[in-house]
Amino acid sequence: MLSRTFDFDVFACVRCGGRRRVLADVNEAGGVRAIVEYLGLAPAGARRAPAHGPLQAAWC
Repeated sequence: MLSRTFDFDVFACVRCGGRRRVLADVNEAGGVRAIVEYLGLAPAGARRAPAHGPLQAAWC
């Protein structure tokens, strides 16, 4: 499914041509949080810009 989604072989290493493998399938938020904290990254995601309405034409 990954190759159909991204339209290339995601398990092929571009540096050495070897094959990658899946180490884990993390589905629960607690598991993701534990990995992020272990890596020393901020547990909160990046801030998004506030939403705005459609652009108006200059003559409106």
